[in-house]
Amino acid sequence: MLSIESFLAAANTVTTCMSHSPLNPAEIMSYSNSACPAQQAMLPLSSSSSPMTCQCSDTITLFGGYGTAAAVIVAGAAVPTALAQNLGIQDVLDAWDSSPYSSYPTQFTRDIIPKKLHSHNDYWRKAPLFTAIANGAISVEADVWLYNDTLYVGHDTSSLTQNRTFSTLYINPLLEILTLQNPTTPFVTSPTRNGVYDASVYQTLFLFVDVKTDGATTWPAVLKALQPLRTRNYLTTVNGTTITPGPITIIGTGATPLDQIRSKSSRDYFYDGPLTELDEKNITRAISPIASTAFTSTIGAVNGTGLSAEQRKKVEGQVKEAHEKGIWVRYWDLPSWPVSVRDGVWRDLVAAGVDLLNVDDLEAAAGLKEVW
Repeated sequence: MLSIESFLAAANTVTTCMSHSPLNPAEIMSYSNSACPAQQAMLPLSSSSSPMTCQCSDTITLFGGYGTAAAVIVAGAAVPTALAQNLGIQDVLDAWDSSPYSSYPTQFTRDIIPKKLHSHNDYWRKAPLFTAIANGAISVEADVWLYNDTLYVGHDTSSLTQNRTFSTLYINPLLEILTLQNPTTPFVTSPTRNGVYDASVYQTLFLFVDVKTDGATTWPAVLKALQPLRTRNYLTTVNGTTITPGPITIIGTGATPLDQIRSKSSRDYFYDGPLTELDEKNITRAISPIASTAFTSTIGAVNGTGLSAEQRKKVEGQVKEAHEKGIWVRYWDLPSWPVSVRDGVWRDLVAAGVDLLNVDDLEAAAGLKEVW
């Protein structure tokens, strides 16, 4: 079968149009003549009750007959009519990107389905933030270090560079993405707060800020760095006990000072709660919409290819306690090898109700079709 991609190799432009009524030769001639120079004759090659091809020396128009008819006009191509009649739906799909109907304002994340994945050490990825979003992760993690009033991002001091800052890797890209997802067009009559995912505009993206330097001085710098997102009203907020979701939810972790969060009843940032100490530290959803703990030290080592009955019961108990408070659950320090054990633990944690799956291999986790 001749592919439209073969046409495109010699084409200057491609246009795809749709008609929802039967076409007759006159209509085809009229439409096709608009694409061909007037002096070139259009030759109808069949009746309108069957697939119709009209051809001039530099344009081929293919119609599907009755019902929804697809027309592809390829300028500058001289293709034998017999081959052109073999056009299939896959050929139309292959050429669709060149169609004027293929794009729309919020398409940056089109076809990406959000998944309850946390991109652990996200800054290690080839394209921090973007790789996570491309795989549907709804949570990312950035380690920040404060030096000379600038927040640098990296796992340790040896990995820090002047170019990789909290603003350049996360704040500015998020602002640009959200600007794309909240366009100003004649169709938008009031401000929107769409999230990063086109397929789920109300899904927030959790941004875990893992403070590595002194919390008392670093956390105020984090809040200052968030100002561009704050100005655009893109941050999830809390007022007393009322949480108003936004496109981005900030979660302070690591050396983030709990007292600087608890002391503010109205704010646009939260705390990564201690999963095993929710009652002892009086953690509520208004303080910590998510609570975390280390898997190995809390649940124990995995000896099989998944959780034991005792381990599953313990996880389910911690999940139940957190969910009763409206708090999500995340375990970090999950086993990563062998892969069969890693995948088994992932499946068991999701089955037990864990809300965010902490992962290093995003592609593998996103590919667990029986989970998502």
